[in-house]
Amino acid sequence: MHVCPVPSTFDDRTLDQFAAGLPPWPPAGRLLVDAHGVTWTSPHGLVALLTLGQWVQEHGGEKPRLALPESEDVRRYWAAAGFVDHAEACYELHGRRPRGRPSGHSETMLEVTKVGAAEDVHEIVARIQTRASALLVGELGLEAKATMGFAMALSEACQNIVEHAGTSGWVAVQAYHYRQRLARKVAVIAVSDAGMGFRASLEATQARNFGDRWRDGTAIEAALLRGTSRFRDPGRGQGLQGIRRYVSRWEGKLSVRSGTARLAMVPAWDDEPPLAEALPFFPGAQVQITIPGKDTARA
Repeated sequence: MHVCPVPSTFDDRTLDQFAAGLPPWPPAGRLLVDAHGVTWTSPHGLVALLTLGQWVQEHGGEKPRLALPESEDVRRYWAAAGFVDHAEACYELHGRRPRGRPSGHSETMLEVTKVGAAEDVHEIVARIQTRASALLVGELGLEAKATMGFAMALSEACQNIVEHAGTSGWVAVQAYHYRQRLARKVAVIAVSDAGMGFRASLEATQARNFGDRWRDGTAIEAALLRGTSRFRDPGRGQGLQGIRRYVSRWEGKLSVRSGTARLAMVPAWDDEPPLAEALPFFPGAQVQITIPGKDTARA
């Protein structure tokens, strides 16, 4: 059995650390994803965990085991976010189960939700529209017009799974205080799938144009910066462009990871490199959209 430790703080920044602990494929034995020491998880971490479990099984591996966190608070959050319900299909769970879903106010805007068809995307957008205004305007202090663009960005990120992944994926949306670098509340859309990834999706139409430079990083650049699509229909490939414009308008951050590369639109409040390559492999594609609340110090 190969043990894959989950970082104590598991988010988009520590996904690389988690991926580095995965064995070469196919693994010599069953995987044990060890999350017992986890003290905090972002939506990105939750959908990434589901992606790994799904990917292993879809590629003929034995159902992995997942050791649940020792922290009762983390287990309760995982349950409230809808993660545990879906994890039972992706993992054999070990450890104490959360004591049901806690009642009362939750900052979760959209619980972990599976995305496999256009109908799923429509339902997700309908659900977020009933919650986004109160949070984006009421709690983050943004203008009302931010709500429509937020729903659009969510829709396009999910639609990317339906049209390009070749399998299903996961989405979660949450608001929380981003104390590490911003000291403000942010709204985060995290989308992940266990599919073919950007490089394989664009290979047939784009690899020849790049020659020896064709790799995960150039594939993401082609899609995110040039609006390239594997579909030849006029007007295709504009989904990520729309997300870019929305994120730029609200001084947010957009990060796309696929295979061994990550490309990010980095705002002034963050210091992540715009392009990172030769990363540890992680299956499919991961998209994170981060919209910060109003900077009251500048208001």
